[in-house]
Amino acid sequence: MFSHIMIGANDVSIMVAFYDVVLSTLGLVRDPHEPANSPAGHIWQRGGERWPQFALRRPFDGRAATAGNGVQISFAAATRQDVRTAWRTAINNGGTDEGEPGLRPQYNEDFFAAYCRDPEGNKLCFVHAGD
Repeated sequence: MFSHIMIGANDVSIMVAFYDVVLSTLGLVRDPHEPANSPAGHIWQRGGERWPQFALRRPFDGRAATAGNGVQISFAAATRQDVRTAWRTAINNGGTDEGEPGLRPQYNEDFFAAYCRDPEGNKLCFVHAGD
């Protein structure tokens, strides 16, 4: 299991605005009082839980952030409707479609997922599988 996922961002303000609305549909929130230039970046968590975390910031090395080929960040959704809501919210807020919500039986008979890219090209998946 992981403790956190960190992605790089070139336009931090656009990315924070995107993830604020998209991740809120899954119950993940960012502390609105976090320092603007925190070395840890901007962090989203499930209310009251420390781990796991999703975070973003400008890359430490000062070079441009890039999306990784073959890299995908998958977020668990409590219901199929949550998958639909997260995906639609992403698309309506600067994300691009990579696969509408639906069953993906090639992975498992109950694997319900949707795919998109964030405003900087990182591939995201929202998934609900079983109970």
